[in-house]
Amino acid sequence: MTHPALKMYDYHVWANGVIIDRLKELPEDIYHKGIQSGFSSISKVLSHIYLTDYAWFDIISGKSMNEAMMSTDQLREEVETKSIEEMKKIFLDLSERNKALVNSQEDIERLIMVDNPYAGLLETSISESVLHVVTHGSYHRGNIATMLRQMGHTSVMQDYGLYLFMPQTT
Repeated sequence: MTHPALKMYDYHVWANGVIIDRLKELPEDIYHKGIQSGFSSISKVLSHIYLTDYAWFDIISGKSMNEAMMSTDQLREEVETKSIEEMKKIFLDLSERNKALVNSQEDIERLIMVDNPYAGLLETSISESVLHVVTHGSYHRGNIATMLRQMGHTSVMQDYGLYLFMPQTT
């Protein structure tokens, strides 16, 4: 049986794909267009989701949070300038890497220590870290949906229930 956190991660990968596919349907300039919101563009939100996924799976693999954040800081400018097509590819590549990493873990409930610069020393499990990635992504896909509406476009449904009960095409 698949661990619930891994099932949720599969949902996260699916939902990222759904929002990226919606963005590909819209005029190209929408993706990098400046907007007054919590983020200055949709590309910055999607990049933030990607970089956070990248950092947390580096932490799961054994890097310190400081090392993981330094790695993502080095990637930030490159990721933020990518096209939506390029983002789809790097998200898929990252999800394959992350799934392989988590599946290689003998115990997804194993505790790890994270020295978080915002919250101090935290003891958490790998599964809790995966769930953090999922809920973080959901929150920010909601930001993207709101930004699309502000620009006069519709978003797309990406609810967990839809993922569970609708036939998957990807």
